[in-house]
Amino acid sequence: MKEQTEIGKIKEGRYIVIDEEPCKVLGIATSKPGKHGAAKARIDAVGIFDGVKRSIVSPVSAKTYVPIVERKSGQVISIAGSNAQLMDMKDYTNFEIPIPEDKKDLVEGGKEIMYIESMGKRKLDL
Repeated sequence: MKEQTEIGKIKEGRYIVIDEEPCKVLGIATSKPGKHGAAKARIDAVGIFDGVKRSIVSPVSAKTYVPIVERKSGQVISIAGSNAQLMDMKDYTNFEIPIPEDKKDLVEGGKEIMYIESMGKRKLDL
């Protein structure tokens, strides 16, 4: 899910949708309004799920989308290779989620772990 807001209201550390991918804002640079146009903002961000750096330049008064990012907890049911099967602790749905190589030792069966969910994608938050 996502909601609409103005570019000028976005702050560093918040989230924004760039190229239909939820991203965390790393930096914002704004220019002053000039003789022939409105103030512009350059937003540099990194994708939450893919880690790709992205940037956009648009007028400060333009509209953009902000993703709804939720931190949830789930219990590890089983581990198969590089995937873990989790059960959400609120609505008890089961799903598989990939485990990063450097976090494999932190994921154990029966343990409760945190994950991030936004725009239909999930990622471990260890």
